[in-house]
Amino acid sequence: MENSTTSSINPQIDLNPKTPIRTNQLIPGFNSYHPSPSRTIYSDRFIPSRSSSNFALFDLPLPPQSSLIEDSTNAYTTLLRSALFGSDCGSVVPPVTPDKSSGLNSRNLQICRPNCNIFRYKSETRQSLQSLSPFGFDDQLPGFSPSPVKATRKVPRSPFKVLDAPALQDDFYLNLVDWSSHNVLAVGLGSCVYLWHASSSKVVKLCDLGIDDSVSSVGWAQRGTHLAVGTSNGKVQLWDASRCKRVRTMEGHRLRVGALAWSSSMLSSGSRDKSILQRDIRAQEDFVSKLTGHKSEVCGLKWSYDNRELASGGNDNRLFVWNNHSTQPVLKYCEHTAAVKAIAWSPHLHGLLASGGGTADRCIRFWNTTTNTHLSCMDTGSQVCNLVWSKNVNELVSTHGYSQNQIIVWRYPTMSKIATLTGHTYRVLYLAISPDGQTIVTGAGDETLRFWNVFPSPKSKNTETEIGATSLGRTQIR
Repeated sequence: MENSTTSSINPQIDLNPKTPIRTNQLIPGFNSYHPSPSRTIYSDRFIPSRSSSNFALFDLPLPPQSSLIEDSTNAYTTLLRSALFGSDCGSVVPPVTPDKSSGLNSRNLQICRPNCNIFRYKSETRQSLQSLSPFGFDDQLPGFSPSPVKATRKVPRSPFKVLDAPALQDDFYLNLVDWSSHNVLAVGLGSCVYLWHASSSKVVKLCDLGIDDSVSSVGWAQRGTHLAVGTSNGKVQLWDASRCKRVRTMEGHRLRVGALAWSSSMLSSGSRDKSILQRDIRAQEDFVSKLTGHKSEVCGLKWSYDNRELASGGNDNRLFVWNNHSTQPVLKYCEHTAAVKAIAWSPHLHGLLASGGGTADRCIRFWNTTTNTHLSCMDTGSQVCNLVWSKNVNELVSTHGYSQNQIIVWRYPTMSKIATLTGHTYRVLYLAISPDGQTIVTGAGDETLRFWNVFPSPKSKNTETEIGATSLGRTQIR
């Protein structure tokens, strides 16, 4: 058992290793020890004695003005004094700690002039950005030049171009607008598909399905000039847009094809018959596999940027994730309470997926498909029709229906609104982004296509959008 006897401490300790140090016995003669009267006694408490403190060290005297070498030191000292004691304090008087013997006599205290304290209460609560600098923004101080405050990015509230699109259907489950990597916009109008060349504003009629059929979806291949066209009769046509020639027609669905998504040479099609068909356009077969799991119409399809995962949304309020080898969903998300058409993969973070719900849901939800977790949810207050992520910055755009028909630019992950754009008089059902990532086009049942500049250019470039000034104004797509 340890010895718990309280011990005294020898102020003179012998560091000779041959002499053992004993701390468990009283030192002879310790009680008869008397300090020299000439020595100052300091307490061993945590708070030290202030009698020997030199508060003059806090004074900041101006250096001599005669020396040119010390100009920089003079400027720094001036700035420091202004920051610590205020610009209205001409000289700093060091505080004095009174002796206990003198008491609290006002004649023995030196008080600094008003407004010279380091810490002060101020009545103002709103300060400008410039006041947040510790040295202020006084241009008269030598050797100091303030840097300009970076202005927040402003998004134009009006579209810079409007295209009339007669017969653009007001159907939530269709996908009738897509923008190619070659800067060509494809639009399905009734039974026809039109191509609008953004660089020249030239309009070309690609195909006409006839009176017995209509276009229900369009989708450009990731590279090249091939365009897939889904029809209301359940077929998928493949067109070479550069030659305006149909390459092949693929069957397999019993009802309309409302969603298309490309992954290299693989084309996925979602139908009202609740199935998803995987088609390899290099193979002779119309489809190589069939994905089943949805209980209602498939209205949203998107491949991830690494072409490893396919996300699908349906009118059964379900969001599924598939891989290249599965015929059943590997991930199932059932949190939405309305149809899931709006789907977007983040180009900035692997496995980050955004989805939006219909009128009864109104929420944008974020998922991590790598860890199979629900990250966050944002109630937008209105039907979410489409989502697209910016390629240049960590922002995304959502388009909405009932009741405001608005377009919202969000900053992720805070989901703060950068801009809210209005102009469509019907729900904004269609959305596509330009290949440079700066411009979006929106379509609605009001039979218009509107072009908006919402995202900045890539940081490595400082180029303008490829849609030239000659295209400004309102024209017709057919």
